[in-house]
Amino acid sequence: MDLDLGQVHAFVLAADELHFGRAAGRLALSQQALSKRIARLESLLGVRLLERGGQGVRLTEEGGRFLEPARLALAAGDAATAAVAHRDRPLRVDVWGHLFAPMRTLAQVAGTALEPGHGRDLPAVAAALLHGGIDAGFGRVHPPLPSGLTHRLVRLEPVDTVLSRDHPLATATELRPDQLRDSVLWAPAALDRLDFLHRFADRFGVTARAEGTNLGLAHFLTGLTADPRRFTLLPADLPLPKSAGLRSIPLTRPSPLYAWSLLWRSETAHPALDRLITSCAAQARRSRWLEHDPSRDWLPDPS
Repeated sequence: MDLDLGQVHAFVLAADELHFGRAAGRLALSQQALSKRIARLESLLGVRLLERGGQGVRLTEEGGRFLEPARLALAAGDAATAAVAHRDRPLRVDVWGHLFAPMRTLAQVAGTALEPGHGRDLPAVAAALLHGGIDAGFGRVHPPLPSGLTHRLVRLEPVDTVLSRDHPLATATELRPDQLRDSVLWAPAALDRLDFLHRFADRFGVTARAEGTNLGLAHFLTGLTADPRRFTLLPADLPLPKSAGLRSIPLTRPSPLYAWSLLWRSETAHPALDRLITSCAAQARRSRWLEHDPSRDWLPDPS
């Protein structure tokens, strides 16, 4: 059976989006053209992969079984092409967790030509890796991860609490995380999409939460000052605008750590990836990025 990878790609995107319009847009195709590609693939396989109806698009049982092998087939095709045609192009790396400024870390380890991009979140970057749109990702990794991906911890970075100068705790020189339980956690998106902040709130009993829209750090900090009870978490050495009316206060007993990881396909052929992985490990040793004392630091449970 000769699989057409263009048809397989159309199916994988439709399965990821569960929406023909969005999937067609990612391929720069009409919905009709996308539907025809998937129909030809289904005809070749002799099974229905996707159900289309009034409730939208959903995977059939056969489609669910086909999805992960289909991703691997696309990755193998990308690797074969890269091995002979793209060895001189920059390594394409998407970052996510933008308010936590991932480029501050990545810039310190980039000893090779990089083409950085900005993914929406971990699921979007994982999907881009699996269909070959990028070579690697850099941000906070948390389960569940799709099969076919590998990650390596690069840095454990302390975070401070950032709050308005009008906040009741603003005069403190340091705070314990549980002292924030009566404050309002300010998040740049729906908290169920922000694993670190979500875990922090649950662990330290912060029940009051407010969510905004991620339009960049300046907009986010403006929202922080809209209510003097709000606080958020940001890297300890992230510069804050002097005119923002904010304070950054260290958290201790325990100190929360934000975990940065490099993420890539288990099977990849870009020659610069090994150099980036080696550079990350060397910088981590020099800067002691991976030091962690469970008696004084807090990391979310990996499960």
